[in-house]
Amino acid sequence: MQITDIRVRKISKEGKMKAVVSITFDNAFVVHDIKIIEGEKGLFIAMPSRKAADGEYRDIAHPINSDTRDAIQSMVLQKYEEILCEVPEEETEAVI
Repeated sequence: MQITDIRVRKISKEGKMKAVVSITFDNAFVVHDIKIIEGEKGLFIAMPSRKAADGEYRDIAHPINSDTRDAIQSMVLQKYEEILCEVPEEETEAVI
């Protein structure tokens, strides 16, 4: 399975969340609302989640193993860094 599209929407407000991302697999399946977060150790992605009845957040969609998560995170953060370098502030979406 290959990532065939990454769409990054920068967040202009101050805060830890820097962007919201949608990724498409094999031009056939899309996952929306992946967040790029600025943490203590740098940028990372948070998969889409929903607040459960007990108040905890549970991922709606997520990679099954760490190798897949690392690959997705690497591609998403690379695309985010690219748009930071080339897109003016007014432009908020980039497509691979």
